[in-house]
Amino acid sequence: MASIKNIGIMTSGGDSPGMNAAIRAIVRTAFSHNMVPFGIMRGYQGMIEGNIKELQTTDVSNIIQRGGTILKTARSKDFMTEEGMKKAYENIKSHHIDALVLIGGDGTMRGAVAFFEKYNIPAIGLPGTIDNDLNGTDFTIGFDTAVNTAVGAIDKIRDTAEAHNRLFIVEVMGRDAGYIALHSGIACGAESILIPEQKESIDMLIENIKNDQRRKKLTNIIVVAEGDEFGGAQELSNKLKDELPWIDYRVTILGHIQRGGSPSCADRILSSRLGYAAVEALVANRSQEMVGIINDKIEFTPFHNCIKSHKPMSQDLLTMINVLAK
Repeated sequence: MASIKNIGIMTSGGDSPGMNAAIRAIVRTAFSHNMVPFGIMRGYQGMIEGNIKELQTTDVSNIIQRGGTILKTARSKDFMTEEGMKKAYENIKSHHIDALVLIGGDGTMRGAVAFFEKYNIPAIGLPGTIDNDLNGTDFTIGFDTAVNTAVGAIDKIRDTAEAHNRLFIVEVMGRDAGYIALHSGIACGAESILIPEQKESIDMLIENIKNDQRRKKLTNIIVVAEGDEFGGAQELSNKLKDELPWIDYRVTILGHIQRGGSPSCADRILSSRLGYAAVEALVANRSQEMVGIINDKIEFTPFHNCIKSHKPMSQDLLTMINVLAK
């Protein structure tokens, strides 16, 4: 690749705590290499609309502790059309942008692959999603904060569950991946954890609840990912009520509170390391790769490898939850 002078930075898809910390690291590292950073507002949609502005160091001051993203975000169906990509390319070139740093999840990486294949724009991706479902990194930006948000909420729910001897079904985010449910459920001592990656029998779940009652365990917390086979917390509650109508049930859906809030220390450090590494990668003429951290070391994974399959769930954790919930 020719020498890179201007880089475009964008956040795309669902927001995640730590995106601002990553933007800050990218901008400041770019300046250290005498590059000019440009912020692309609202992801690929903003690229199509030409919503692009040059960033100064002052633009990223006092943002490391903020959730969300100062560059805003959006999902763009237009970008996957030939006309949309052409407009995006024209706007990129009109700002003399030589390379891109993209922060987002699976859809962001897929868009980068398609864009590169058509227009050969160098790009490095950062894994920005609370779902933690991208290959090529142990943890994604925002996952730690989202899990801690869920843990804090479930701990409070258990207090009221114990006060009333109730069964609570708590739904956390995770349409296609159960990492938030698995980690928060383990951390909170949930009696059952239901995730898309592992099939559960409703009969087995009912039998577990009956066993808990026989053992005089009157409080029961079930953590369920929104994409679980039962259809989420409300649908699961309806099924259980049909079989166990005498139990006092409550459903809590945590929803988008898991996406917001100040990023944890772990997410701020992760985002900073990845943002710095992304610019250094472009300087080293790397492209079409996602930067991640595996075993505490910076690693690069081609976009194609990141998106072709979900990160496998730890079998050790899946085995452990069945033992610890007894």
